[in-house]
Amino acid sequence: MKTSGTAMRRVVAGIGAGALFGGLAAATVAAPTAGAAPAEQCSASGIADTVSSVTGQARSYLDGHPGANQVVTAAMNQPYAEAEANLRGYFTANPAEYYDLRGILSSIGDTQRTCGVTVLPGELATAYNTFMAG
Repeated sequence: MKTSGTAMRRVVAGIGAGALFGGLAAATVAAPTAGAAPAEQCSASGIADTVSSVTGQARSYLDGHPGANQVVTAAMNQPYAEAEANLRGYFTANPAEYYDLRGILSSIGDTQRTCGVTVLPGELATAYNTFMAG
């Protein structure tokens, strides 16, 4: 697994409100170009539902995995190098948790591909892509 601390902390910790509002805005702007994509899934509300579901699942997962929750929470307030080392160390030692979170977050990418939209705003999209790449 190769993921930077910034990517991990932004994806897991920041996917909430920024993703929801960014996803809703992107869906509203880009949904008309979705073409043959399923209309309901690619509507603004459909995309917002996906982002909301992923956010809830990620929160629940972290609540049930105190070690992951602790390292992600701590990383949000650490300098880049320290956060990266701590996150990399934790998820390297706990690859099942990395893959679990990756699985939870994968619906975002599925929606982006299906609907032809960018669901996450700027830096969060970059962090998401880095995290998903491993």
